Amino acid sequence: MMFISLTPTFQVASVLAGFSYTMLNLFAGFTVPEPKIPKWWVWGYWICPTAWSLKALITSQYGDINKEISVFGEPNAINAFLKSYYGYSHDDLGVIAVVLISFPLVFASVFGYTIAKLNFQRR
Repeated sequence: MMFISLTPTFQVASVLAGFSYTMLNLFAGFTVPEPKIPKWWVWGYWICPTAWSLKALITSQYGDINKEISVFGEPNAINAFLKSYYGYSHDDLGVIAVVLISFPLVFASVFGYTIAKLNFQRR
């Protein structure tokens, strides 16, 4: 909906939405974890709602488990693996909750502002 309010036509919004879905999936942190994303691209990870949702889900479910597992042939605790490989820490759940609550508020605010202020009608 936000792209529809930012662009003059539905077709342009569809093209931009397709591009943004690709970027959101790329920066979600699942295929390429955040510690392995180059530093000049890490901003894409931080503004990606999917990354924060994935971080919240994995951290809340597995972030406090100390059970030993075998990862890449080495024994490692689940929470230590999440911290070292993905950068997820159980202590960050409060920040994650605030960020996840703020995303819909920001998107709705941008939509409301742009739908009210931008006028693409031609006369």
